[in-house]
Amino acid sequence: MNVTIRQGTAHDLPAAYRLVGELAHHLDAAHDFTATIDNFRADFSAGFFHFIVAEDLEAGKVVGLALYNFVYSTWKGRMIYLEDLVTDPAYRGKGIGQQLWDELKQRGREKECQLLKWQVVESDDSALRFYSRQEATFEEQWFTGKIEL
Repeated sequence: MNVTIRQGTAHDLPAAYRLVGELAHHLDAAHDFTATIDNFRADFSAGFFHFIVAEDLEAGKVVGLALYNFVYSTWKGRMIYLEDLVTDPAYRGKGIGQQLWDELKQRGREKECQLLKWQVVESDDSALRFYSRQEATFEEQWFTGKIEL
């Protein structure tokens, strides 16, 4: 298997959309995945998010994704925020997630970010194991809030 890690482009958006849909399905939350491929295209074009892909060069297929954006912490300064890290189920356990993670950290360093932050569903045991191996700190005192606009 010959996998390369690279910056995602507009051409990769259908694959990114497919992978995010697979993640929603994996989390039994497909009903909450309401963004459309047109939303992805418009928002990528407008610079709302960036993404890194893992591409299987032999199969000519995007098999992994790290979708992120840059935000600002008033306490720490620049941050990179990971929205989704997902690998195609057929490619899990092959180190692709780690490669995407390492590249994401590099992108944050290049932009002089002080933090990399993300959220993880507490029932996603495989994700929790992965992030624990990264020596992550989980913030128990902070709650995530949201409202629909």
